[in-house]
Amino acid sequence: MKVSILQFPGTNCEYDTQHAFEDLGAATQIIWHKSDTIPSDTNLLVVAGGFSYGDYLRSGAIAKFSPVMKAVKEYANNGGKILGICNGFQVLTEAGLLPGALKRNDGLHFISKHHHLKVQNNDNVFLKKLNNGDIVNIPIAHHDGNYFIDESGLRELHENNQILLTYTDKHGKMKNPNGSVESIAGICNKEKNIFGLMPHPERAMELLLGSDDGVKMLQGFLES
Repeated sequence: MKVSILQFPGTNCEYDTQHAFEDLGAATQIIWHKSDTIPSDTNLLVVAGGFSYGDYLRSGAIAKFSPVMKAVKEYANNGGKILGICNGFQVLTEAGLLPGALKRNDGLHFISKHHHLKVQNNDNVFLKKLNNGDIVNIPIAHHDGNYFIDESGLRELHENNQILLTYTDKHGKMKNPNGSVESIAGICNKEKNIFGLMPHPERAMELLLGSDDGVKMLQGFLES
């Protein structure tokens, strides 16, 4: 299993992501944003979290113009699996690879804490090791995590089982930290090869750090 991880100026979660996947037994490679290719042996491409280009203009708005993004789109169009975490989710929506957009949190403050999520749809490689209705505890750390999509787009998400995760309390009742439409925390595309979420599963790999619920999330990719 080969995991390639994108690195933009301002990315700060690439090494956490690398550590998480290597602990699961994957080989990894960090790809600088000026690369014009994705390694041919890549099984999963991760757009890691952070603040690409300092989040100037809008989170992910400049990163979508990086040279590597042309190769990312080609990789996606050929069925390659992509996971965008936090800023990576923002980059994928800005690039048009995932529907919707990420806005400023309703409270206008940066949020950094563990938060519970409910699995809504596990009919995909990302969440296949979890069950629908499972509650996981995963860190969030974002200022622009307020997911928005219009009514027709939201209807499509429901029709195609594209809503993967929602923010809840530990009992599974909706608890929305940032104002996201229907408390959405993560989605995928219709073809279910591109995934995006604001929470950080790569930071939930060890009980010592508060949770190891990220293990089953990431393991799905290794068993695909």
